[in-house]
Amino acid sequence: MDDGELGAEARSICTRSESPFGCHWGSFVVRYSCRRRRGDHVGPCVYINGGFVPKSEAKVSVFDRGFLYGDGLFEGIRSYQGRVFRLDQHMDRLFRGAKAIMLEPPISPEELKDIIREGVRRSGNGDAYIRVVVSRGEGDLGLDPRNCHTPPTLVVIFDTIRLYPKEVYERGLEMISCVTRRNQPSALNPQVKSLNYLNNILAKIEVGRAGAHEGLMLNQQGYVTEATGDNVFVCRNGEIRTPPTHSGILEGVTRQVVIELAAEMGLPLREENLTLYDVYSADECFLTGTAAEIVPVSRVDGREIGDGRPGPVTKRLTARFKEVTVTDGVPAN
Repeated sequence: MDDGELGAEARSICTRSESPFGCHWGSFVVRYSCRRRRGDHVGPCVYINGGFVPKSEAKVSVFDRGFLYGDGLFEGIRSYQGRVFRLDQHMDRLFRGAKAIMLEPPISPEELKDIIREGVRRSGNGDAYIRVVVSRGEGDLGLDPRNCHTPPTLVVIFDTIRLYPKEVYERGLEMISCVTRRNQPSALNPQVKSLNYLNNILAKIEVGRAGAHEGLMLNQQGYVTEATGDNVFVCRNGEIRTPPTHSGILEGVTRQVVIELAAEMGLPLREENLTLYDVYSADECFLTGTAAEIVPVSRVDGREIGDGRPGPVTKRLTARFKEVTVTDGVPAN
């Protein structure tokens, strides 16, 4: 019996408790499926509901609420040289978001960490991009989550990602300010990293039509929030500034790393509301995200940022970030 078959069987026999918004599994599946056996698949792989499969065999039901409604959460995580970077922080954000939307993940944070470490080992890629997806599970075609009839779906993908070519990191990227405004936090708080990224995607379509690399999204009050997939920082006269979380941004893990590194390096940093003028007139601008890491911005809405090249503060933070990523992580082995 392979892991995929085991996952199906385990789901049918494991204990589970009912809740108004879905079911959750016991820990039987995790304890078994994380044992690596001789002959197991090695290479890009996916963990689905209790077992690892090659990515070509990874499938979920068309009745899954993540597919039908974007009803779920995700995390993007990186490993560097076999060490999973900021794993605890990613788990904290995932489980905080799950609590906010009343979705009970099928396993505990510690069990999920074990799956992630095992997946990095199986993938054979110490520099992996890891995508964790949790949906509310399968239901009918109605909106009511009480009609879910399976436990929440858990998918963990182990692959690679590259958002920008190397020259963008050397020269900086071009951005536009988007007409599409960021979600109102009172409607859907951007701090919940939900599966519904249509707001960001609409802004990204604007970016593509303008021939730019990225787009700045403003909130309903006209303040800068974040890019379509990354947090934003500007620097002027040696001081770094970034929008606060209450402006309507995702509390990025890489964003927090940069805040910590700035304090360590003696670089002044403030969280405050930013206008487009603050971006246009900055000496430097850069974006941060798990997939993007730290990427400099050279031009926004046709205006050069500083001298149009990555600035000294951005370069210093990038160099220190690269040092930290290979030492500050949870070993997969």
